[in-house]
Amino acid sequence: MDALSDLLHRSRTSNADVRQLIQRPPWSLTFADAPPLTVFAALGGHAVVRLEDLPEIPPTELAAGDIAVVTVSRRHTISDDLTTAPQAVIRAGHKQLLGPADRQANLSNALAPRTYGDGLPGATTLIRGTYAPQGDAGRRLLSTLPPLAKVAANPRIDAALELLTSEAARDEPGQDAVLHRMLDLILVLTLREGCTKSGLERPTWYRALSDTAIGTALERVHSDPAHRWTVAELATAAGMSRAAFAARFTELVGQPPLAYLTDWRMTLAADMLRDGSEMTVAAAARAVGYQDAFAFSVAFKRVKGVSPSRWSRETAASATS
Repeated sequence: MDALSDLLHRSRTSNADVRQLIQRPPWSLTFADAPPLTVFAALGGHAVVRLEDLPEIPPTELAAGDIAVVTVSRRHTISDDLTTAPQAVIRAGHKQLLGPADRQANLSNALAPRTYGDGLPGATTLIRGTYAPQGDAGRRLLSTLPPLAKVAANPRIDAALELLTSEAARDEPGQDAVLHRMLDLILVLTLREGCTKSGLERPTWYRALSDTAIGTALERVHSDPAHRWTVAELATAAGMSRAAFAARFTELVGQPPLAYLTDWRMTLAADMLRDGSEMTVAAAARAVGYQDAFAFSVAFKRVKGVSPSRWSRETAASATS
């Protein structure tokens, strides 16, 4: 399994949510407690995204077919124009309408399942999909992405967006599962497209995966992280000499092969022990390739800054606070 697929799988993004807005200008929505990862897609018309809690980041304009990926920001606004004052604030799933009634858009008018607005000619059609990636794997995924990035319209993404738009307005058995998987598809296509063009800065995992030799080594590590990998063994899998492999891996990934392996093992172990898990430290150690629980604890504390048992207690306490 490649690194991106593994990150998405282990981030447990099962709490995806999709909503559609079909509204004539002027319109403006502020999300006051947004999840850590949001995807906006303009299917028709024009929109602009600005991060209220990160004002140093320039707003991003979206034309039809463009997608914006928002991370980190918990309060951001999307509107037809920067001059349009927010007409509603959404917090904890509840919509608070703002301003005089005659200036409010039909933001609460339900047109179909998960679809709101006036639905009239000349309307902007906007899809918003959100995730809350979980655990240390989720943190690792988010750390590879910028706070706000735009990916321009692309035929491959357009086809997926058209299907998502159609499915968002349906209400049939299994619909949430369908929308979740379609949102996964759009996220992956967006990341892939953005990293190969100018929309997103190419993160280390993408540069590494694009390299056949290093991508092969990463796939081996992610497929069997508990294996007692050596640099020589990974170099053989990559078809390179040990020295050349180590240098190339460090250049593309940003850290030496065994340091990456240790970090990834500790990410997996942290999620196994999260929230006061009943899994013992010894069991977590064995699951990520350590037969010696003491050596595992030393490695865990070096990477995470606390012991495994303390990590479990503290994440459990923060989850209930």
